[in-house]
Amino acid sequence: MLAPPDPTDRLGPAALELGVLDRWQREGTFRQSLAARDGAPHFVFYEGPPTANGKPGIHHVMARTVKDLFCRYKTMQGFRVDRKAGWDTHGLPVEIEVEKQLGLVGRDAVEAYGIARFNAACRASVLQYKDLWDALTVRMGYWVDLDAPYVTFETDYMESVWNLLKRIHERTDEHGESLLARGHRIQWYSPANGTVLSSHEVSLGYKEVQDTSATVRFPVEGEPGTSFLAWTTTPWTLPSNAALAVNPRTTYARVRLETESEPEHVWIAEALVGKLRGEGEIVERRTGADLVGTVYVPPYHLAGDASELYGLAEALAHDAAGAHVWRVVAADYVTTDDGTGIVHTAPAFGMDDWATGHKEGLPVFNPINPDGTFKAGFPLVGGLDFKAADRPILRDLKERGLLYREDSYVHNYPHDWRRGTPLMQYPVRSWFARTTAVKDRMVELNKTVNWQPEGIGTGRFGQWLENNVDWALSRMRFWGTPLPIWVSDRDESVVEVIGSVADLMDRVGGALPPEAINPDTGALDLHRPYVDAITWPDPDGGTMRRIPDLVDVWFDSGAMPYAQWHAPFENAEAFAANTPADFIAEGVDQTRGWFYTLHAIAALVDDRVAYKNVVVNGLVLDEKGQKMSK
Repeated sequence: MLAPPDPTDRLGPAALELGVLDRWQREGTFRQSLAARDGAPHFVFYEGPPTANGKPGIHHVMARTVKDLFCRYKTMQGFRVDRKAGWDTHGLPVEIEVEKQLGLVGRDAVEAYGIARFNAACRASVLQYKDLWDALTVRMGYWVDLDAPYVTFETDYMESVWNLLKRIHERTDEHGESLLARGHRIQWYSPANGTVLSSHEVSLGYKEVQDTSATVRFPVEGEPGTSFLAWTTTPWTLPSNAALAVNPRTTYARVRLETESEPEHVWIAEALVGKLRGEGEIVERRTGADLVGTVYVPPYHLAGDASELYGLAEALAHDAAGAHVWRVVAADYVTTDDGTGIVHTAPAFGMDDWATGHKEGLPVFNPINPDGTFKAGFPLVGGLDFKAADRPILRDLKERGLLYREDSYVHNYPHDWRRGTPLMQYPVRSWFARTTAVKDRMVELNKTVNWQPEGIGTGRFGQWLENNVDWALSRMRFWGTPLPIWVSDRDESVVEVIGSVADLMDRVGGALPPEAINPDTGALDLHRPYVDAITWPDPDGGTMRRIPDLVDVWFDSGAMPYAQWHAPFENAEAFAANTPADFIAEGVDQTRGWFYTLHAIAALVDDRVAYKNVVVNGLVLDEKGQKMSK
């Protein structure tokens, strides 16, 4: 075993390193290396911004070593390599830390404390470990400009982010539709944080967990003793059942089963009859298409008196067109790979379910609050967390003879990547960058990028692009860049996207309301709550008001090629000389994080790559074999 270095040994490695560092500091060697390359061709490097409200660790040394190696090498080859440091200062990691410091739990507590006070605490905390980061940077000999970093909470940076969002709004597809769109969709949602997550955030939080699946009897209306057997991996969604889905091309069998009392008949995909308990006799075969329209009795018939608990003005057994709500519908995504070939459908809590419900005109039964709990007073599970509702629901179904079987299974399930709490698919209205409209172009552009290892570009990253979904931008939080979208309170179709402070001042005639001025700085603050105070008249009546959402913090970091130079408002030459990057490097965990957001924004805004070469390093693990993290 190697002995630790002797700090008193003036010729030991540690002492020699400190001597070199001292000389670099005294002589300004890094600055000299840049000055010596004035007029030389640029080799462009982007520094991915760390969040400085957490302490740096040994795992940060690995990626920085890779970066430094390439930048020094290209400098020695005669290139000018500017290296601008940056700080990622917004977002949930900061909010969580401040909530802990202030003893606040949940959105209501933050709002009661005051958004202005809370965000002031976030601003104060966000760079509390900056000195430690700077010390690590200097001690390891990593050359990067620490004196003029880009900081994502600064007004200039945020203004550039606004400009990018406006440019995405102004860009249209072949049908003339904007690439910035508003939609009411099922999204992965974090009840613990009260906000949606984008697809790349969801991918960061998968955990292997053990859950419960259930096969449930849905009695066929008017046919005593006959039921559809439907399978679900989310028993807590059964009170929101609106339909049963079958594949129209699959063959289904009605099977006679002997019981202790009298025989029962169940419908199940013929290919899965072998999964039934005991011996059964097939007495009838029909295609899924033949079963479509069959009416059944739902496990929870809570329409009428319970309509308010569903968040509906009315919840009747028939939709507006007169078609029965609880009926069998066709869906091509239903398979016989597992379950029964018949899928319980709750449009409020599944992306496929939502699409099927929309196609069939089904109501959206949603008895769950944004904090993930069932509405108080809801039968059986009122006040319970959605995951905690599984057990009482299954117990109730068993008591009523509707639970055919219950199974335990292990699978990967998404969790909040910062809090570690389960996500849920939940109906939320928000704004999206329509990355699917440029998916093919992003795939094409990625093929021009030199990935090392090559398999990351063709595999992990390339497959991610092939399966791209629209980028959910809205975040229902407090500390971050507000979405610069103002909507008329008279007519929500009247929308203005603001792309600069000058645009904003023009809308208010150059006179800001006092509430828009941060008293700590005496200047306009683009953060909440100050920006929310800025309104102006809708020309046709009403008032233009900003929507309350923030933009996904990953958009902040992906905007750095533009915002680090305050483009397009100044530094045009510096921006042009430093775009796109010749080289970036980060850990493999950034494949669906920073690497993706850089690529998506460049494709959406300028139809080009954000970087030409990527080196992806592995991860440093802790003593438990888990990824090291702040």
